[in-house]
Amino acid sequence: MANTSAEDTDPADGHSAIQHDVVIVGAGFAGLYAAKQLGRSGVDVLLLDQNNYHQFQPLLYQAATAQIAISTVARPLRGILHRQREHVTIRTARVASVDAAAKTVTTDDGLTYRGRILVLATGSEPNFFDTPGARELAYPLYSVDDATSLSSAMLGALERAAATRDAAERRGTFAVVVVGAGPNGVETAGAIAENIKFVVSEYYSDEFAAAQCEVHLVDMVDTVLPPFSTRSQKYTRRSLEELGVRIHLGRAVSSVSTSGVELEDGTELPAAIVIWTAGLKASGLLEPAGLTTGRGGRVDVERDLTAPGVPGVYVLGDAANITDAKGRALPQLGSVAKQSGTWAADNICADLQGRERKPFRFRDMGVMAMVGRGHAIAEMGPRRFQIQGMLAFLAWLGVHLVLLSGWSQRAAALVSWFRDYLTRRRTQVVVHQPDEYARARRQGPTEPAATPTTGANAESATRTATGVATPGERSQS
Repeated sequence: MANTSAEDTDPADGHSAIQHDVVIVGAGFAGLYAAKQLGRSGVDVLLLDQNNYHQFQPLLYQAATAQIAISTVARPLRGILHRQREHVTIRTARVASVDAAAKTVTTDDGLTYRGRILVLATGSEPNFFDTPGARELAYPLYSVDDATSLSSAMLGALERAAATRDAAERRGTFAVVVVGAGPNGVETAGAIAENIKFVVSEYYSDEFAAAQCEVHLVDMVDTVLPPFSTRSQKYTRRSLEELGVRIHLGRAVSSVSTSGVELEDGTELPAAIVIWTAGLKASGLLEPAGLTTGRGGRVDVERDLTAPGVPGVYVLGDAANITDAKGRALPQLGSVAKQSGTWAADNICADLQGRERKPFRFRDMGVMAMVGRGHAIAEMGPRRFQIQGMLAFLAWLGVHLVLLSGWSQRAAALVSWFRDYLTRRRTQVVVHQPDEYARARRQGPTEPAATPTTGANAESATRTATGVATPGERSQS
């Protein structure tokens, strides 16, 4: 069916709402793939997101470490959904509130949208677990804004470290602590350590890289990559240590300060940059919308991906706790989000046509993690066939190349990977956020600048796809 948006009036409050067959909140993997599938089926869809682009989250750490360009991980939504433009309407706006029972969404510009079906794919935000100082001082890495902020801060911190004249103060002046030893933390720590070994030594000096640059990986659990096999964990730890990463496991971070982090056993790790990859929680939109939330603030959805007790509402991706056919909880992975988006679209078509919905079936393709140049691990398929080293490295590159959404993004990534592997140069070393760069160079990246605490400057460092911000976090504007 063609785009049939119209206005109706809510008898409860007299306000008009723009009507669509399906309203989707969030253009991450789940929301985007739901919109694409519905558009192909001729369903009238409204897709709402605070950004006009879709971000490829698995490669954000490479954008932050100047291995690939920002344009490689961010592609305009209208470019992705160009073929579905007759049926999919895209609106760039921040969501102020959601009423799940009424299936309405109100944006911060005062407009209200209502769908016959409401899809909440609102993404996630960092979970700092109430760690003192973490929200204000640590850098998360879950959005394009996060990647550009972190990249600029690290460049500023490097310049600050290079300018240190006092020999007594030089040791560890560019120290990075990565909190969280899951895939995101491991890949980020490995990429930074690799940059220090191959790029910083080339751009500055071998002596500077050896004496003043450090990378620490911290986690409260006693192993890296908890979801992986023991064999993969041992290989990963060994590879990280060969790159120079100092690993601290079995100790939680008790606080983050302007000088670094303190572990629960009293150990202090001085740091110019603290990166937080230790956990996620769902967007703060869900509970106020009238939905019952469970683990991680996510909705425990039914097997058909609908919200319990709220007809016509689907919750997908990182906003949902999704189980497989055996009732086992599925992880918050891009593959789960993409498949849930496509599956929900098929169930929505069934709803609109009066057919029965089908329970979600996840196709387990396995898990992978990049450690460094020529080093990766992959556990393929539901039986977890394991490969390591160069073969896994090439498999990781191939899989992520295919998953990128556009041919220009794939070509750019491929060229960057070849160049980065064969040389010690990074053409993407660019300051994207001058304020973060200046702050890091002047004060140290973890010391907050004296900026206003109202308006745009008081918004969260990390925002969900809906644009909901948590007050008090460092400004990214």
